[in-house]
Amino acid sequence: MTADAFQLYGTRAAEPKPVTLRAGALSAELVNGNLRTIRHGGTEVLRAIAYIVRDRDWGTYEPDLTDLTIDQTDDRFSVSYAASCLGPDGSRLGFDATIEGSADGRLVFDVTALPESDFETNRCGFCILHPIAGLAGSPVTVEHTDGSVVETELPDLIDPWQPFKDLRAITHQVRPGVVAQCRMEGEAFEMEDQRNWSDASYKAYVRPLALPWPYVLPAGEPMRQTISLRITGDANVPASAAPAEPVRVELGQAGAKLPDIGIVVYPEEIEAALADLPLLRGLGPRQLLFHFDPTRGHGLEALRAHARLAAAYPVSTTLECVVACAGDLDAELSEIADMVCRAGLRLDAIAVSPAVDRQSTPPGSAWPACPPLEDVYAAARRGFPGLRLGGGMFSYFTELNRKRVPASQLDFITHCTNPIVHAADDLSVMQSLEALPFITRSTRAIFGTKPYRIGPSTIAMRQNPYGGATKDNPQGQRIAMANRDPRHAAQFAAAWTIGCAARVAPAGLEMLTLSSFAGPFGVVAGSGEPVAEGSPRPIFQAVKGLCELAGLTHVSAMTSDETRVLALAGRSASGETIVWLANLTPNDMRVDTSALGRGDLVMSPYAITRIGYFSEFIT
Repeated sequence: MTADAFQLYGTRAAEPKPVTLRAGALSAELVNGNLRTIRHGGTEVLRAIAYIVRDRDWGTYEPDLTDLTIDQTDDRFSVSYAASCLGPDGSRLGFDATIEGSADGRLVFDVTALPESDFETNRCGFCILHPIAGLAGSPVTVEHTDGSVVETELPDLIDPWQPFKDLRAITHQVRPGVVAQCRMEGEAFEMEDQRNWSDASYKAYVRPLALPWPYVLPAGEPMRQTISLRITGDANVPASAAPAEPVRVELGQAGAKLPDIGIVVYPEEIEAALADLPLLRGLGPRQLLFHFDPTRGHGLEALRAHARLAAAYPVSTTLECVVACAGDLDAELSEIADMVCRAGLRLDAIAVSPAVDRQSTPPGSAWPACPPLEDVYAAARRGFPGLRLGGGMFSYFTELNRKRVPASQLDFITHCTNPIVHAADDLSVMQSLEALPFITRSTRAIFGTKPYRIGPSTIAMRQNPYGGATKDNPQGQRIAMANRDPRHAAQFAAAWTIGCAARVAPAGLEMLTLSSFAGPFGVVAGSGEPVAEGSPRPIFQAVKGLCELAGLTHVSAMTSDETRVLALAGRSASGETIVWLANLTPNDMRVDTSALGRGDLVMSPYAITRIGYFSEFIT
């Protein structure tokens, strides 16, 4: 099937096509001068080796490449190029890169950077990504910069800080009989657990976070770094699976109830929802999450707007309330409670979080002044007696993992996720789904059986905990940390949304929020999108399908390749089983649904499909 790129991605801008580099059993994809999907005998060894330059808000520069040369033979390949990054103040950083790979399992990526003028950056150097599938919790050998060697393991539960510092090399098993050593020269490296941000990787990076940032690279001072990968062991390469084999879907045991599906509601978007109540009712969310932030001008009128929607669409309601914590907590929370009462807003729950906790506190940084969370939650209890009280982070799991809230005072825990914190290419966004089960399992390890909510979680970023602001994206590009993303308006978002719900379903959430109604995070189109303004975006059907599943018994649903197709299943009291499938790839995908009483079906790129049938209960 031929799919229109605009319908798939919300933009006609195509991602650069990777160049596949091969030398015997070693292969890698070259994209924008960096390497990704580095394999040996078809097994992924590293997810990426990339030379990264970041600005003071942790945004990533897109360097201009020149003089690109690629040479390949059967047993070796080589790449060379020059590149430069232009800073906002006109400063420029140039660098020269060479990449060499050979059939004996050696790969070397070397870069020498030379600032033409003083260049400000938060990071300049290599990032090496180890995959998480099959590696989480596995043994590794770590060599430090002082020459000491430690036998240890990669974290299984997500590490809030850096599991390894002062890195010189790390060695892991690729498959039985084959090991890979990644050596990092030029500066001291350390590793962070990128699953915190829902990245599907462990990242070794240059320059310890305990050192000051941003920092300045002095003009005219060269800086060289080299990454060397050495793969050794059994030379026999395993046979690869037949590419035409369909992805199989299988169902397992029944579990907990599937979560309520909420939508986040911002005061400025309420009129759009009120103007199209039939569409909101057709969507069918069971929860409205009302965002309220007095530090950004929200007051009585915002609460009155929320009250109008709560009256027009009477489902469960939660106030997501940012607390300024600028003075007397009881006075602040009592004032908000008084405004809620005056606005006539009916609430079932309130979630509170200090305003300063919207910003991240990286390793080595000083924690900002903030009243004890015990005091914040106690004041919220006194201000809103009788309501369920939630807490956690309105940012991401990273912040919750690093600042573990006193859950004994809370009725539920909450946090968000976002897939474009570090990278915004299509593959990385879909790969982020792999990290979600680790996030939910780590949360459960911290907070036990406490009721648990996730969201709002959308492709676009609603706030940037790591810099001054999210990135504006007027051209509709694929940009990390952007407050708008073209894929949200297209079929890509529908597949990502079903995939997200499938990955977190085993955690037994009580609520999952994956969109708003209108606006950049909504299910209704704006102007210039793949569908007409005011009509449902493709994500509408995905969220509507999840709303249909809410409250049903979760049935474990597995596929033979969850990097390509994910499945989510629920069973009603009458015995009807509903299965949603999502194709996570830009290719047609053949799926074997014989376990669902059907035959093979062909799913178009990023398609979602619903299969319903009656079956006996699985106990």
